[in-house]
Amino acid sequence: MNLRHLEHWLALADTGSFSRAAEKLHITQSALSRSIQALEEDLGGPLVDRVGKKNELTPLGRSVLERARRIVHEAQELKQGAALLQQGGLGALRVGLGSGPGAMLMTPWLVYMAQHHPTVQVTVSRGSTELQLTQLRERQLDALVVDVRRVEAAPDLKMTQVVEMRAGFVCRQGHPLLERATKGLPFDALLSYPIASIELSQEVARLLVDHYGPQANPAQMTTLQCEDIASLLDVVGQTDAIYLGIVGAAREGLTQGRLVELPMQIPLKGRARLALITLAGRTELPVMSVFRAFVQNHLSD
Repeated sequence: MNLRHLEHWLALADTGSFSRAAEKLHITQSALSRSIQALEEDLGGPLVDRVGKKNELTPLGRSVLERARRIVHEAQELKQGAALLQQGGLGALRVGLGSGPGAMLMTPWLVYMAQHHPTVQVTVSRGSTELQLTQLRERQLDALVVDVRRVEAAPDLKMTQVVEMRAGFVCRQGHPLLERATKGLPFDALLSYPIASIELSQEVARLLVDHYGPQANPAQMTTLQCEDIASLLDVVGQTDAIYLGIVGAAREGLTQGRLVELPMQIPLKGRARLALITLAGRTELPVMSVFRAFVQNHLSD
C-alpha cells in the first residue's frame, strides 16, 4: 500500500471534491483519480461513491478513514522526529493547558524554554477541556495538562496523573473577613461577598455541597466565573471578591503577601487531580520529555 495514495484519499475525504482535493495536493484531477483507484484496488472495494457532482464515502471508506489518518500522521511524525534527532534537535511542542494548570505553568514554561531551549518552537493554547481534547485527537496539540475529572477515560488517551493540588478560598490582604478569621470562618460568612471561580466539575460541586450544604452549590454560589484564573485573581486582588479554586494558582500573590488564604472552620478537603494527557500510541518528539519533567517538578514545588 502506497503512503501517497493514503494522503490523496485523506485530501479527498476532507474536501469532498476531486477538484478541491487535487488543487490542495497540487496535482491534476486525473492523477488523483488514478491514485484513488489504485488504493481501492489495494483495499478490495470502492472508497467513495461518485454520484454526479457529489462524492460520498462508502461504508469501507468510512471504516478506513481514521486508521488511514493515523498512519499518515505517524509517518509524518516519524520522518520529522528522525530528521530532528539526526540534527540533534528537540522538535516543536504544542500544549494545551486547563485553567488551573495555565495559571501555574504557562509563563514559567515559556520562560524556561526561552532560557534553556531557545531554538525550540513552543505553542501554548488555552480553552475549554472539551475543545482541547478535540484538538489533541486531531493532532493540533501534542499534550494537555488538565484536571482529570474533566476528562472521560478513553482507549485513545494516555493519562499520566501528575499531582493532586489542594483547593481553598483566597482573598486580598486587608479583606474585611480577615478581622473575623482568627478562629476560622463559617462558610456563611463568605456568601456576603462575590465568589470567583472557574466552571467546576460535578464531582467538585458534590464535594462542596457535602462540606457546606446546599448553599455551596457552585451553580448558585459562584457570581464571577471565567476560564482564566489569572484574571479571577486580579479581580480578587482589587476587590472584596473571594477566589475558590486551586490554592497553588495564587502562589505568587500569596508569597508576595498581596493575597491571603482564608482559614475555614471546616477546611475544604477538595483537591484538583491534574494529569498530563497524550494520544495513546503516538510517536513523541524528544521535547516531550522536557515538558513532562518540567510539569512534574513545577507542580510538585
